[in-house]
Amino acid sequence: MKNTSAQKLWSNFLESYPEFAVEDSPIVFHFCDNEKEANICANWVCQNVKQATSSSLLGIQLRREELPKVGDFAVVTDWDETARCIIRTTSVELIPYFNICEKHAQLEGEGDKSLEYWQKTHWNHFARELATFEKAPHSSMIVVFETFEKLWS
Repeated sequence: MKNTSAQKLWSNFLESYPEFAVEDSPIVFHFCDNEKEANICANWVCQNVKQATSSSLLGIQLRREELPKVGDFAVVTDWDETARCIIRTTSVELIPYFNICEKHAQLEGEGDKSLEYWQKTHWNHFARELATFEKAPHSSMIVVFETFEKLWS
């Protein structure tokens, strides 16, 4: 883990929960692809408002990233890479975009928490993400829907 802010937060967490010292080092990341939304989402996670996130399966595959799995730890940062909190994945579902429902939107906790808001913002995000690979989102694309719990801030 190269981020010293994240290292410090993880060390503080392990001092209180030494049973997790055997776990792999957490990934360190920020939500979103812009400063304003990244910082807002980090705040929502710290306040237990945001309890889920969505990614396009195609984007994960094209970046050659691993799928999240239950039990994964992560350090959430703001845009400037200041560690804000530690989360742990509680479930991972592969869902066609057209099957995302109100429940999913509410768990993500963004905007007004409506399905319409989720669809608009995520479609725009997926379009920007996939455009870098000369791809485009479609209604039957698979969304990786990950729920998590905040453990430490």
